[in-house]
Amino acid sequence: MWPVLFRIPLDRPWNLGPLGEVPGFCCLLSLWVLMGVVAFVLHRRENGWKMNISDEPMPFILWFCVAVVIVIGAPRLGMYLRENGSPNFRDGLPVFGYGVMLFTGLSTAVTLASKRALREGLDVDIIWDLAIWLVVPGIIGARLYYLIQYHDRVFSNVPSSEWLMTAVNLSQGGIVLYGGLIGGAIGYFAFCYFRHLRPLGLADIVVPSVFIGIGFGRIGCFLYGCCYGAACSLPWAVRFPRDSATFASMVEKGLIDINAPCTPSLHPTQIYSSIDGFIIAAITSWYFWHRRRNGEVLAVALMIYPVTRFCMEFLRADEVGQLNTTLTTAQLISIALFVVNIGFMIYLSRRPAILEPVILPTANSKPLATAG
Repeated sequence: MWPVLFRIPLDRPWNLGPLGEVPGFCCLLSLWVLMGVVAFVLHRRENGWKMNISDEPMPFILWFCVAVVIVIGAPRLGMYLRENGSPNFRDGLPVFGYGVMLFTGLSTAVTLASKRALREGLDVDIIWDLAIWLVVPGIIGARLYYLIQYHDRVFSNVPSSEWLMTAVNLSQGGIVLYGGLIGGAIGYFAFCYFRHLRPLGLADIVVPSVFIGIGFGRIGCFLYGCCYGAACSLPWAVRFPRDSATFASMVEKGLIDINAPCTPSLHPTQIYSSIDGFIIAAITSWYFWHRRRNGEVLAVALMIYPVTRFCMEFLRADEVGQLNTTLTTAQLISIALFVVNIGFMIYLSRRPAILEPVILPTANSKPLATAG
C-alpha cells in the first residue's frame, strides 16, 4: 500500500545525494526544459528542421511563460501550501500512486491503440482526441456512480455549503469502474457522431487499450487500498497498514478494531483484477487481427469481462448485496451486460462478414471501398 509515491518540495532544496542540495524550482525547471527539448525534436522530425521562430511564436511564448511561473511562482506556492494547505500538501506536492498508474495506463493504452489505428489507415490524432472524450466523461461517470451508490457515506456530517467541494474531491478516492465505463461510452458515441466514424469499427481498435487502462488502474487501486478482498490464508495474502483506506473502511464497517495494528490477511483482489485486465487486453489484441466484421472484438470483451468481474466479486469484501439479494451492484450489471451481449453477438452473426472502413463516407465524398 503506497498511496503517495513521493512528494515534490517547492520551497525547499532537493537532496540529490552525491550532487548535494539543489533548489526545488531548479529541478522543476530542468524537467520543463527537457520536456521542451523532446517536444521540439519530435516536432522538427515530423515537419523538417528548417524553421523560423517568428513563424511559430505561440509555442515558444507559452513555454517561456510556464518557465517564468516555475521560477517565480513555485517557491511562493510551496510556502503558501506549507502554511495554509491541507496535510497532504504541506510537505510538498504529493505524487499519488493511483494518479501515476492512471497516467501510465492512459499513455500506454493510447500508444497501442494508435498503432492499430495506423494499420487501419486512420490518423493517429483521432485516437488522441478520442482519449479526451473518453477520460473526461469517464471520470465524471465514475464519480457520479460512486456518489449515488455511497451518498450517505460521502455526505455524512458534511454541511450543505461544502457539498460541491466534497462531491469533486477525489484526493480521498471515490470512483467506480462501471460508472467510468458508462460515462466513457456516452463520450465515445458522441465523438463518433461528431467525427462521422463507425462506432463498432473504432471500438475494435480501442477495446484492447481500454483493458490495458483497467490493468494499470487496478494497480493504482492496490496502491491506494480500495477495492480490497475478503479474508484469505493463501501465501500471497496481503495486510494493509493502519493509515490505509482499507483499514479505515474495515473499521467503519466494524470488521476490525480501531486499535488493530493492521488489517487481517486479505485477497489482493486489485492485483487479480489487474491481471484479468491485461489478459483480456492480450486476447482482444490477438483477436483484432482475426476479426471478420466490425464489432467482434467488442463482443469478445463483453463476453469475457462480465464473467470474470462477476466471479471476482465473490472474493471482494468492500460491497454488500443489493435488491434483497447477495449479489453486488457490479454483479447485477455484469449479468445485464452478459445478456445484452448475447443479443449483440446474434446481431453481429447476421451481418455480412466484411470489415467496413471506420470513417463514414460523407455526402461530398465517394463511397469508400470495403475490406474483405
